[in-house]
Amino acid sequence: MDVEIWSDVICPWCYIGKRRFEAALDAFEHRDEVRVIARSFELDPSAPRSLEVDGITRLAEKYGVSVEQARAMEQNIVDLAAAEGLELRFDIARRGNTFDAHRLLHLAAERGLQWELKERLMRGYFTEGVAIGERAALEPLASEVGLPPEDVWAVLDSERYGEDVREDERTAAAFGISGVPFFVVDRSLGISGAQPPEVLGELLRRGWSAAQQSSGVPA
Repeated sequence: MDVEIWSDVICPWCYIGKRRFEAALDAFEHRDEVRVIARSFELDPSAPRSLEVDGITRLAEKYGVSVEQARAMEQNIVDLAAAEGLELRFDIARRGNTFDAHRLLHLAAERGLQWELKERLMRGYFTEGVAIGERAALEPLASEVGLPPEDVWAVLDSERYGEDVREDERTAAAFGISGVPFFVVDRSLGISGAQPPEVLGELLRRGWSAAQQSSGVPA
């Protein structure tokens, strides 16, 4: 059974959703027969490699709220993430264009390291203040999970996997996905948002049941 997850590495709800999905998958009886695929989704495709505007100001502008309200929104996300064992440091986060990060995730998928790189990119951005849009900052993270530096730079110095990222985004648009995270099971069942593990677990069970029925095997 395939579970495709559309998300961006700078999306805090995606990081929270990742942890909740992992909890759901760990509790799923058939977890060893589930293939998890990270799909590309850029929250801000037009963003430059690095952004000078601080996160609070950008958040306030995005939602049309005051800086104080934006700060409260941010703190709520920090608290929810902490409950999942995640440390979000918006005060040091260095936002930027994530296209290259998504291209590297496609390289990692070919090497069986996609989930590891996804985690490393998110931790780097949210907890360590890594400049997520800068290629020189991405290479050490990719190398750390086992991707050869020369292969990483071969991708970063070319346009390789760019079409794969765009294809993920076209598929998301075709599915009507406008927000992330978004979870899709076998291209037949989907759910949006950082849902609780219980809800994601039910999605897995429904997907498994549907897959068994379609194959004529008792669930």
